[in-house]
Amino acid sequence: MIEKDVIIVGGGASGFFAAINIAQQNPHIKVTILERGKDVLTKVKVSGGGRCNVTHAEFIPQELVLNYPRGEKELLGPFHTFMTGDTIAWFEERGVELKIEEDGRMFPISNSSQTIIDCFLEEAKKYNVEVLKNQPVINLENQDNNWIVNTKTNKLTCKKLIIATGSNPKIWKVIENLGHSVTSPVPSLFTFNIKDKRIEDIPGVVAKNVTIKVIDSDLESYGPLLITHWGMSAPSILKLSAFGALELAKRDYKFKIEVNFINLNFDIAISRLKSIKKEFNKKKVINYSQFNLPKRLWYQLVIASKINKETNWADCTKVQIENLANQLTKAVFNVDGKSTFKEEFVTAGGVDLKEVNFKNFESKLHKNLYFVGEVLNIDAITGGFNFQNAWTGAYILSQSIFK
Repeated sequence: MIEKDVIIVGGGASGFFAAINIAQQNPHIKVTILERGKDVLTKVKVSGGGRCNVTHAEFIPQELVLNYPRGEKELLGPFHTFMTGDTIAWFEERGVELKIEEDGRMFPISNSSQTIIDCFLEEAKKYNVEVLKNQPVINLENQDNNWIVNTKTNKLTCKKLIIATGSNPKIWKVIENLGHSVTSPVPSLFTFNIKDKRIEDIPGVVAKNVTIKVIDSDLESYGPLLITHWGMSAPSILKLSAFGALELAKRDYKFKIEVNFINLNFDIAISRLKSIKKEFNKKKVINYSQFNLPKRLWYQLVIASKINKETNWADCTKVQIENLANQLTKAVFNVDGKSTFKEEFVTAGGVDLKEVNFKNFESKLHKNLYFVGEVLNIDAITGGFNFQNAWTGAYILSQSIFK
């Protein structure tokens, strides 16, 4: 049996961050990462389109937690200990400078996730963190206050065991065998599949200030909307998918949404359209996009309002104006399925949060067993928030593990 001091199951973001911070503080202990695949940090590599969305420029804990559909209450305390500013400082101390983009997302100034990967690998080497690949964990046992970790090829023992495997159903089964409750996973970040004449010929079009509601629910979001070949995407949709993960799964991803493309109510839209009718009375409705909408989207919404290509504003009937106001502020679309980001797959689900002590991320059922990152039933909207959860949990765990 191979003896270690700390074993971390999972060679991803939270696993490496925990390993480096533990080893840096305790240079005489043996820290080992067990990675089931042939490569480590694979999700870091593809995140943010290969740029790695390290965190988000939100510096108030009470505001930061609002981006977590699951984990909001539990993360408030941890974020008071380690959050965005600490993350920025941690990377800068290691020569990795981050930049803030217009939407608040933060990336390395190199615009390459390899910068983050290289930083982690160099730090792990510097502090003698052992990384063993192709080591899928088969089962875990607790014997005489020591953990026994069985992989396909090895049997290891350690005093402290950290599970940092992300959304891995096989490990969730192993964790359940230890008596922990695991919430069944459902996709949390996904785009909406929609077949509709109004959007089928305009993929790539972006409407910037859109409000979307899921009909017959309280789910609502605001932000940019992207028309895609398969339906709709962008932050407004992804936020809805995250906060509605459980509800939309129950509906088998078949539901209706109401889209307000101009973020104005129906009555105000009618009033504005009447003013536009007076101002542009001799011009064709279809030729001049209003409300800062992309021309191709305006064109489709005008046609859907039963206004033909030759109609001038002056000739628009009261019914046509109402139809157009409806298309602009209350357009209903049928969603029939979802598409997930295969590389950046995020799930709602994981270890029950009631069974974890968030002062140190230790199991309440087993001493010296810790959970960090997406193995917990914590997930966030897109924008660097899932990584911030990983950094926070890993750092706090590393500070308390040998105290």
